[in-house]
Amino acid sequence: MIRRGGIEFQCGSKMKLPEMAILATAVLLLSAVSIAGVEVSYDGRALLINGSRRILFSGSIHYPRSTPEMWPSLIAKAKLGGLDVIQTYVFWNLHEPIPGQYNFEGRCDLVRFIKEIRDQGLYVSLRIGPFIESEWKYGGLPFWLHDIPGIVFRSNNEPFKLYMQSFVTKIVEIMKFEQLYASQGGPIILSQIENEYQNVQHAFHEKGPAYVKWAASMAVGLQTGVPWMMCKQDDAPDPVINTCNGMNCGKTFKGPNSPDKPSLWTENWTSFYQVYGEEPYIRPAKDIAYAVALFIVKKNGSFVNYYMYHGGTNFGRSTSSYIVTAYYDQAPLDEYGLIWQPKWAHLRDLHAAVKLNSEPLLKGKYTNALVGRTQEAHVFQMDTGKCVAFLVNDDSNGDATIKFRNVRYKLPPKSISILSGCRKVIFNTAMVSAQQGTRSATIVESFDQAIRWKYIMEEIPTSTWEENGLLEQMTTTKDTTDYLWYIISYNNTSGDEQYIIDVNSLSHIIHAVVNGKYAGTVHGNYKTGSITLKKTISLMNGMNDISLLSAMVGLPDSGAYLEHRVAGLRNVQISNLKNQSQDLSNSRWKYQVGLLGEKLKFFTEVGSKLPRWKTVDSFSSQPFIWYMTRFNAPPGSSPLALNLACMGKGELWINGQSIGRYWVSFKTPKGVPSQSLYHVPRSFLRPLDNLLVLFEEIGGNPSKITLEALAVTRVCGKVSEFYPKSVIEQRKHLTIDLQCHKGSIISSIEFASYGNPAGNCQAYSMGSCHSTASRAFVEKTCLGRRRCSIPVSSNKFGGDPCPGTSKSLLVVANCQKS
Repeated sequence: MIRRGGIEFQCGSKMKLPEMAILATAVLLLSAVSIAGVEVSYDGRALLINGSRRILFSGSIHYPRSTPEMWPSLIAKAKLGGLDVIQTYVFWNLHEPIPGQYNFEGRCDLVRFIKEIRDQGLYVSLRIGPFIESEWKYGGLPFWLHDIPGIVFRSNNEPFKLYMQSFVTKIVEIMKFEQLYASQGGPIILSQIENEYQNVQHAFHEKGPAYVKWAASMAVGLQTGVPWMMCKQDDAPDPVINTCNGMNCGKTFKGPNSPDKPSLWTENWTSFYQVYGEEPYIRPAKDIAYAVALFIVKKNGSFVNYYMYHGGTNFGRSTSSYIVTAYYDQAPLDEYGLIWQPKWAHLRDLHAAVKLNSEPLLKGKYTNALVGRTQEAHVFQMDTGKCVAFLVNDDSNGDATIKFRNVRYKLPPKSISILSGCRKVIFNTAMVSAQQGTRSATIVESFDQAIRWKYIMEEIPTSTWEENGLLEQMTTTKDTTDYLWYIISYNNTSGDEQYIIDVNSLSHIIHAVVNGKYAGTVHGNYKTGSITLKKTISLMNGMNDISLLSAMVGLPDSGAYLEHRVAGLRNVQISNLKNQSQDLSNSRWKYQVGLLGEKLKFFTEVGSKLPRWKTVDSFSSQPFIWYMTRFNAPPGSSPLALNLACMGKGELWINGQSIGRYWVSFKTPKGVPSQSLYHVPRSFLRPLDNLLVLFEEIGGNPSKITLEALAVTRVCGKVSEFYPKSVIEQRKHLTIDLQCHKGSIISSIEFASYGNPAGNCQAYSMGSCHSTASRAFVEKTCLGRRRCSIPVSSNKFGGDPCPGTSKSLLVVANCQKS
């Protein structure tokens, strides 16, 4: 039960919508006198807050992908990074897992999350959806919708619209009751209905446009007092704002569908989601900054949201198909909430430069001109004389020197310079002066003693129910588990021992067990639709038990007619070496949903005390096995992760809470796991005797698992003397600013050179010009300190080591706990 402002919301029961509306209205009337509302509207240039145009920078942080204990720090770091708004989806299948039964507790406490944002002085962009995609299972829709008679998702379909309107209305009424809309004095300034519907709209023919109009009308009719938007929806009906998603909305966005609507960018992808078997996509800070600046000048952009600003962790079984547990780890705030440099600081400096010039940007007259073959000048000039210019070099291959207002400016490849007063360069998207950091992990606990471990072998089912033919997996499991057993008894009357089993499936993994012995496995990947297991098996004369375990690694999250998608085994044939085959697909099959260990909850305290657990004598890699051990929480506050590089595939629980699936045996083209470190939030731990349970599906060696603390232990900066000085620091000299994480100090200088050092923070060397005083001055300035600022000035390095040569400073330093 959850209490909100004196009213109890029962997570296990449903408050009827009319009752909720009456209750919310009463509370609003009682509180109207004491709460000052904020008017949020828009014109063709920007969102207006109390009548004033605003340029707003926003970042996506999804409340269920982190923990309530992490929220204050994440929001504070976002604010320090120059953000004005936090954007989040609302996750229908978390909040209404059973029809009419709601959950707003723990990581699902949306109200607590929004109030934390409010208390730190930021706004909220609330993307209710309720279809969200987001690499989240079933696109955020609860699976029980699948079983509603006659339903067609995201279409002009009465059953779907009924349930969608019910949920959207409930969320809006909760927000109203908690006085969280800006019109009530709260932080929510934007709401979103639907999500990237244009991608599938054509598949629904005439019912697609009708659904769009209905969704917009329904949302606007809820009277939130703030604008609604639809992302990637060119035909968003008035007054709903159509917005852009993607990496380059400065080039791809067609623009608002009305001259009275502003240009909003709801998803500027700071990285990209990662799937098992593939490397992470790393988007450079300079590329993101260039895209933002281009959107502002090319599309009159006034709202930019970074997707994600903090990705977090896909706890439990929450991901869509083949998505790894870490989500957007390369965002400005990484999976653990650590600041990723230089992305975080470079974007912070961009925000400061833009906001410094927000008045001419929002009120000035706009002109543009070609100043080179692929170079442009975009100018915003006010009658008062205030002016800002954006000089664009769209050439990726070389520097460009251009003349603007009788002054020459050098532009690096693919870059934009911001000129305050249309003269002074205060920021260039490609000149990244922010420090770079290297995250490392230190072992704080090893589990290498066999005596610490216990195990249970997962049983191959025998007593189950029977059906004719092969059942569809998602309909059968109802999203309660990744697993469905298909079992058949096969009578071998031919006298042959060797057979070939041929299984075609729309699941992600198949395991075969014949007469209790493991016979093999096969898995697909993100790009495959179906998989085939074809194995030679040995059969006895007479009856044989063939058990096939079909496993999913997440549910689909997108596409038209999601309710019609199927999974599980589609065809099973068996043949002897004489090519005599038999189709078993329509035979009598036995079934078991899920694993015995899931049913008996081996991963809980109660399950850990079952007499089934046996002490490990020695480790051997084998499939279908549960492991259990205990450990104490390590001291300190550093983020923690379990290194599972020694394991295969499965799921992991800490004190009964799932920290997600792991699949380290699925290697990338470089031969390494897509993910080997798995986040253990400190809030999941108690001081002593923490329960760690794994289900290993393929085979691994848990004695090599380690618990590791994460920190940025190496920092680096490279700045050239022609870089613009930070508008935030406002120092006399250009500087390199180095900073270790809280509780650490700069312990050593790995490299320092003032002159023309070669390379970058990963690979470096001295150039032909080098000040011999470099190391001594940097050590004097930085050693023993948590942070230091090193001026890029010849005076500080004993004079100019090479007059007439453009100089840079490159410093690499190591951090350690103080």
